Amino acid sequence: VQLVESGGGLVQAGGSLRLSCAASGRTFSSYRMAWLRQAPGKELEFVATISGGGTSTVYADSVKGRFTISRDNAKNTVYLQMNTLKPEDTAVYYCGAGTGGVVTAPRGYQYWGQGTQVTVSS
Repeated sequence: VQLVESGGGLVQAGGSLRLSCAASGRTFSSYRMAWLRQAPGKELEFVATISGGGTSTVYADSVKGRFTISRDNAKNTVYLQMNTLKPEDTAVYYCGAGTGGVVTAPRGYQYWGQGTQVTVSS
């Protein structure tokens, strides 16, 4: 599986961004998908995950109520709608695909994109 993220950029605090992650291959719906992020000097952090069929989602407490993960299996794409952005959301955001394991940790995902930078100014 190859993953390509897009949609990052610079936004003011309180603003919104929508990230996209396009996947290759014919078995996209068999993968749980996730977004994780890494801020400068910090470890990779779980943000949100969605099941293969799109019926189950889990969010980190820090983004709950502000971010929404969704997927379109017909387009092999997963999205992250980010609202009410805060400066502490500044990070490189990565898309991950996995088939099992711990869904709220990086080790639960076997495939990764190259990342997209999100910068939130105060």
